[in-house]
Amino acid sequence: MDYEGLIIRPPSEAQSLLLQVTVGCSHNQCAFCGTYRQKKFKIKPAQRIEEDLREAATYGRIERVFLCDGDAIIIPHPRLIEILNMINAHLPGLDRIGSYGNVKSILKKSVEELKELRKCGLKIIYLGVETGNAEILEKIKKGATRERMIEAARRVKEAGIELSVTVILGIGGVEKSIEHAMDTAGLLSAMDPDYVGALTLMFVPGTPMYEDYMSGRFVLPDKIGFIRELYLMIAHSNFSDCYFASNHASNYVPIRARLPRQKDKVVQKLGAIVEAGDTSSMRPEYLRGL
Repeated sequence: MDYEGLIIRPPSEAQSLLLQVTVGCSHNQCAFCGTYRQKKFKIKPAQRIEEDLREAATYGRIERVFLCDGDAIIIPHPRLIEILNMINAHLPGLDRIGSYGNVKSILKKSVEELKELRKCGLKIIYLGVETGNAEILEKIKKGATRERMIEAARRVKEAGIELSVTVILGIGGVEKSIEHAMDTAGLLSAMDPDYVGALTLMFVPGTPMYEDYMSGRFVLPDKIGFIRELYLMIAHSNFSDCYFASNHASNYVPIRARLPRQKDKVVQKLGAIVEAGDTSSMRPEYLRGL
């Protein structure tokens, strides 16, 4: 397989074939993210993608494919359809194809175009929203507003594609911790995704947020502060049917829950940790990572 630079994927795509159809991220300005800073965004040539698929076809049964890099949904619609058809031709019988997306790229697609992508096998989109607070969104240079995030979610869900969103604990620092948690709960409720993944902010050298942290301009919440944010997000969110997880390696307390069915149990557990101020059950620092 032809991979250019560092390749990342969601935890739930651990068993998927990672097919790099773009290099880098079409936005690549988020203040906390250093993943694609050394890559200039481009769409890989169809010939190179097909060569990778020919190789993958020799691996045996493949059930899932994940489209790398940071935002394959930005590929112009006719070309993306061509890529999906190529995948299906070389790897028949796939259960699903998944991809990262951002708000801009999703909103470049109509609902009908998204439905066409769904028919070609694209069954899940991963969208990083990070926060529901308008001030923080602007500060971290997310390139999207709450309103546009909600519209992007509506289109994905109307098209019958599963939506998995990511939020980041601590992204507002101590100063905006409570506002971040409450506004994010409101945004998640409005988007009503199928999955939510909560990560905990970890700084990447060379990013603007790292520089702010090192200079003292940005102060992280303490461990209990992170858990308080998670508690508030879950307690004040309302979902139709959502699998909520904070089992990423960056998190102090792993949560896996089907909401709203298990909401009371999770809220009680997190509330007890916050009230007691007890960090003894949390993941130790040496086991945390990106």
